[in-house]
Amino acid sequence: MAQTAVVRSGEYEARGEYHRKLDRKWKYYPVYVCKMAFVRKYLHAKGSQRQIIDVGCGEGILVEEYREKGFDIVGLDMNYKSAYVNRGDLTKLPFADESFDLLTALDVIEHLDFEQQERAFAEIHRILRPGGRALLSIPNLAHIASRVSFLLAGRLLRTSTIDRHKGDRPIQEYLALCKKHYLKVVSCKGLFPTLPVLAALTCAWPDKVAWLHRIYNVLPLPASYCFLNMVEVRKSETDVLSFKHERPRIAG
Repeated sequence: MAQTAVVRSGEYEARGEYHRKLDRKWKYYPVYVCKMAFVRKYLHAKGSQRQIIDVGCGEGILVEEYREKGFDIVGLDMNYKSAYVNRGDLTKLPFADESFDLLTALDVIEHLDFEQQERAFAEIHRILRPGGRALLSIPNLAHIASRVSFLLAGRLLRTSTIDRHKGDRPIQEYLALCKKHYLKVVSCKGLFPTLPVLAALTCAWPDKVAWLHRIYNVLPLPASYCFLNMVEVRKSETDVLSFKHERPRIAG
């Protein structure tokens, strides 16, 4: 492949390719590692005979990896451009209707404000083929530690600063948005239940407790208790015409 100049803006201009060069002291390190393991297992199970788009893909780590494995996958990001990644916006995807069999949006939706989230879910529905799937990883404002903090101190523990996660919500609100935009929730798997001791250890020594996360993530706890939710949705083959006739009006 011909060399293409890398263009960075936003957090990638400020922080560099931080997903490619992981800092093991990063407090989200254990969650990120478990998330990526989940996504790789998911993509392998789906197989290479699908047209895939990774939206908000950052440096395009998964796009590069799976292109080299023979997958038909493209990447899109607002703040990064390379041989594997095109510039693009989830709220205004530059693709025709029903272009893809599978979409991934990993830790993307929460960066949008509430109005933008409406447009994003409408766009996800639009570019998926009937029966197509989307895998979304979404931080959950209603994780255990946040609930405890609100109960005891009247303060929510947000999943990041409000300027970064403008659309921070409890997972049930995200699931309701899926339903509103005719995306049926197939599964919802929680990662990192923020149990008090584990949460404190993760913040203090993220590199030393990654192995603990692999144990905690198999506990049969409700996904709504967890910090991160892996949500798979499906575009119904029977509601496509209904959606086209009743598509919600979205400002902007």
